[in-house]
Amino acid sequence: MSLIPYSLSRSVLFRLDAETAHETTIDMLAKTQHSLLRRAYTQPFVDDPVTLCGLRFPNRVGLAAGLDKNARCIAAWEAMGFGSIEVGTVTPKGQPGNPKPRIFRLPKANALINRLGFNNEGLDAFVRNVQRTRPANSRSLLGLNIGKNASTPIEQAADDYLTCLDGVYPWADYVTVNISSPNTKNLRALQSDEALDALLDILMQRRATLAQQHGKDKPLFIKIAPDLEQDQIDLIATTLRRYGCNADGSHAGKLGVIATNTTISREAVQGMPHAEETGGLSGAPVLEKSNHVIRQLRAALGKDFPIIGVGGVLSGEDARSKLAAGADLVQIFTGLIYRGPALVHEAALALKR
Repeated sequence: MSLIPYSLSRSVLFRLDAETAHETTIDMLAKTQHSLLRRAYTQPFVDDPVTLCGLRFPNRVGLAAGLDKNARCIAAWEAMGFGSIEVGTVTPKGQPGNPKPRIFRLPKANALINRLGFNNEGLDAFVRNVQRTRPANSRSLLGLNIGKNASTPIEQAADDYLTCLDGVYPWADYVTVNISSPNTKNLRALQSDEALDALLDILMQRRATLAQQHGKDKPLFIKIAPDLEQDQIDLIATTLRRYGCNADGSHAGKLGVIATNTTISREAVQGMPHAEETGGLSGAPVLEKSNHVIRQLRAALGKDFPIIGVGGVLSGEDARSKLAAGADLVQIFTGLIYRGPALVHEAALALKR
């Protein structure tokens, strides 16, 4: 178990502005993850293996992308007990993201609003960090999350995704294609029927080529938004099945979906300080919105198509609600900020079968 109660760390961190607190935490984890000081945040690992997309996940709880954009702390996340760790989003070129301030806490709602905008050091630095910070005998699976540069026109977005896919493929257990952040202009347009079809066609062809080159199939996951209407979800599901299933309709093990990213809705936090800040809302207010999309996806995709549920997990009960909605695995982001590493152990135990 961790040696320092998270309530003490949180009381200090929450006195800082949200982005400073985040950067301070990442720096601390990066500096301590390969030393005995990692015992300060280590949690017992829950062994609960499940196979998804041909991969053996050691348990059902993963770290969502966004907390570790530059892949600096992979060993630290594993020490916390995550069965899978997703880092990024990475873009081909480094970019500063949107102007500060760009992260806001809404403590009364156990929520955050961010408009970071894919701030990261770029693909080359990202890959070096993956090689340096992933333990040699890692038991956790590693997902690498890719996106496009803000300066790249949406018509040329596929070029950025292909560049990133080529760069991360050798080091990933799976690759996530982020087309749902609300903080990069026009990015969510890639979720439309024709745009998604065109992007998946290109990416799946390149994935097949890379699988041949490296001698190993590595699945792609598509991360979608919670702010979708039923007809949009049905169209996305139809496209996913076309590329992710065999001719007989069975899942081919090469494609999955992550539901969901942050929401642009403010319905659940109206009147709270910072509620009107632009950006994506995450945390407790997104739980049911995300679960609603998961239920719709499961109904449209069938029982075998891989779904990872993310959004609003702040307890073991919240994690169970994701599986009840139809997810196979869950991921945690904002809950880790509000609850600390103990949430990983709690959620993994709650999901153990």
